Amino acid sequence: MTAGTDGGPRPADHPPRPTDAAPAAPEDTAPDPGKDPAARAATERPPGRRASVIRLEPRTSVVLLLATLAGLAMFCWPLFAPPQPAATAHAADAPLLFLLAMPVILAVVLAELSSGGMDPKALALLGVLSAVNAGLRPLGAGTAGIETVFFLLVLAGRVFGPGFGFALGAVSLFASALLTAGVGPWLPFQMVSAAWIGLGAGLLPQRVRGKAEIAMLAAYGVLAAYVFGFIMNMWFWPFTAGPGTQLSFTAGAPLLENLHTFFLFTLTTSTFGWDTGRAITNLLAILLVGPAVLAVLRRAARRAAFDAPVRFTPPRRTAPHR
Repeated sequence: MTAGTDGGPRPADHPPRPTDAAPAAPEDTAPDPGKDPAARAATERPPGRRASVIRLEPRTSVVLLLATLAGLAMFCWPLFAPPQPAATAHAADAPLLFLLAMPVILAVVLAELSSGGMDPKALALLGVLSAVNAGLRPLGAGTAGIETVFFLLVLAGRVFGPGFGFALGAVSLFASALLTAGVGPWLPFQMVSAAWIGLGAGLLPQRVRGKAEIAMLAAYGVLAAYVFGFIMNMWFWPFTAGPGTQLSFTAGAPLLENLHTFFLFTLTTSTFGWDTGRAITNLLAILLVGPAVLAVLRRAARRAAFDAPVRFTPPRRTAPHR
């Protein structure tokens, strides 16, 4: 007992009661993205570096090279072999060409899956963008050369790289052909041509940003439109121009002579019509919606963290309840 302020006794102050000790921190914890350097590096990408959705490892580069060579053979073999006289000469070999093209496209995916270069997130992204691109194609329907399928292909190839652009070009053209009933002997040629456009977009300089990047992509979209029309004319020109005209393919003629004739055929039939309409569509689409689409795709790449290392951490151990 001690004296209170009024002189009366009061009970002695009790010592502070010991409290339960705080539970011990778990021994095994998952890495904090704000503190772990590896996790932070996966989301903070320096300027000029993009998300590595399909990494161009040696195996992938070889597959892409083989696919490109196979595509060139598909287009240019009439220049080195006498063609059939019928206008429907490709009707018989188109299924074979299709069967040759599809395994090459699938080889890109399988090679990456076997080497760990394409994870389920990349496959999901490929499926989503292919579906979106297939849905965009009917909006233009090819009227007067208006094609809405290429600008997204250029932007996606720019953000996600040449390997992804190659796969997206082939898969999206195949999906859009199924959607628009556009399956025919021209389909394998369209798939390879679109794959080249996506591949080329991924190979553009990466350090260009801002308005200069949009201008570069717009110029590439215009060039790709004319190149697409140029190479697509090759698949039918030797068989539809007819014999004996100034624009006809001549079997056995020198290569340069046939190429000169083909150049005149393209200028006359498609360059100033369909190809120009396609080029204007790409130009306007990239200039108007390109910055917004690039921002969305890059944000998706950051959120997906394709470069993040795969790490397995044990579950947290919490203190038992008392």
